Amino acid sequence: MASEGTLQRGSISAALAVFLGLLNVLNTGNCDEQVPLLLWTSEGISLPTQTPPTAGHIVGQQQLASYLETALNVGPRNVVLFLQDKMSIEDFTMYGGAFGNKQDSVYPNLEGALVSSSSPLVLPAVSWPASNAVIGQLQDQLETSPLYMDPETLSQLRLNASSPALLVFRLPYGIGADLMSAKEVLSGNDEVIGQVLSIMKSQSVPYTAIYTALRPSREAASLSMEAGLGGGRSLLQSRGGYRERERERERQRRIKEKAGIYAPVEFKEGEETCILLWAKGLSVKILRSGRWEEHDLTPSTFGEGVSPKLHGSSCDKTKAKLVLNYENVLGHRSFKLIFAMSQRHYKVSARRWFTLDAVELEYDGTKATFNGSRNIYAPAEYSYRCESVTSFRWPLLVPRSSKDPANQWRVSFEDFQIQGFNVTGSEFSYASDCAGFFSPGIWMGLMTSLLMVLVLTYGLHMIMQLRTMDRFDDPKGPAISVPQTE
Repeated sequence: MASEGTLQRGSISAALAVFLGLLNVLNTGNCDEQVPLLLWTSEGISLPTQTPPTAGHIVGQQQLASYLETALNVGPRNVVLFLQDKMSIEDFTMYGGAFGNKQDSVYPNLEGALVSSSSPLVLPAVSWPASNAVIGQLQDQLETSPLYMDPETLSQLRLNASSPALLVFRLPYGIGADLMSAKEVLSGNDEVIGQVLSIMKSQSVPYTAIYTALRPSREAASLSMEAGLGGGRSLLQSRGGYRERERERERQRRIKEKAGIYAPVEFKEGEETCILLWAKGLSVKILRSGRWEEHDLTPSTFGEGVSPKLHGSSCDKTKAKLVLNYENVLGHRSFKLIFAMSQRHYKVSARRWFTLDAVELEYDGTKATFNGSRNIYAPAEYSYRCESVTSFRWPLLVPRSSKDPANQWRVSFEDFQIQGFNVTGSEFSYASDCAGFFSPGIWMGLMTSLLMVLVLTYGLHMIMQLRTMDRFDDPKGPAISVPQTE
């Protein structure tokens, strides 16, 4: 039963039925490099039976795309994607009541949905790069853009069974100082799943639901500690020694570094690339009712399988404009992030420079403009790179005027790099970094050294002003009388 990774609806308890298929991946001994994926349909909708992977098999990107294509070709094309930040098989074994302890389960809504579905699909081990690209795969197969939502927004949305929709619900995951916080977060995520499924049921719209994560959740060492302190789960994790924990941390660090590597946004004019953009994070905020609402544009811009819409972009020898088109950003159906660049020859430096003249936010007919030409520039043959480009903290981008709508917005680009001219191939040229030559530490060292030099100079000057006495008192002779006038 467990080796087939399927769910049986019989005398077996619901909790055991849900997670029995997940447990087979524990035999691989390397389960923290994969994430599970669960797929089911609304009640009364059947899918063709798909052969689950064998025990220990890791589902790659192509195989996952095949599973999704088979499900969407027959099943409902209104897809509800519950995308958790992190998740591993241990989250189910530790908190899912996998051994019949149903009262300890934090997944009652998830279990109920899987049991009520006539054709659930459980993939215990999906490579995390494949799960990271699941949004792009669904977007290609449904031919629609993802809508990032929450239960409150979904209750106001009216879906149509004949029109495909990709609804994405981002679920958090975190382990803080409180070792029980992971259980509480997962329980809260299950409540969100229950609310969403209840709203979908009330609208009587058939749907296909998917629950997965972007990457594995935690290190084996932290899982072992949490299992030991949580009670009743210590047998699920092995307590390695210090060296094993250090090797695990190093491996997780390399995985995290690798996860942040993806191709830049590339705009081509004809067959030649003329604009490149890369960032570790792109986010925008808007001020509403006295508080800032944030939206992360990174998942819709970068990543494997993600193809941002660039219509409206252009480039020539003196001007370049990169337009990133989005939908449903902070309540705006149409949203554009525009980078306007230009290059010209400067006689003083006797060379050509390019500047990021403006960063524009265009939404529902309104345009907010941030000027960047004073701070963001580089030689025309180079690319420009900066660790942080923001409009609010040590700003490099400033609103065009005091009345511009940009005053209600904040933009933040993390580990930002852009090149709009003289692009060769699909790689950035040498980067001109925004960091100045004199860092705060260098300035402090220079000021301290200058102060010490001044003190030393003053001391030497005082010593050089000392005069040697030209008259000396002879103890055997009369006392010397020195007139006060001298």
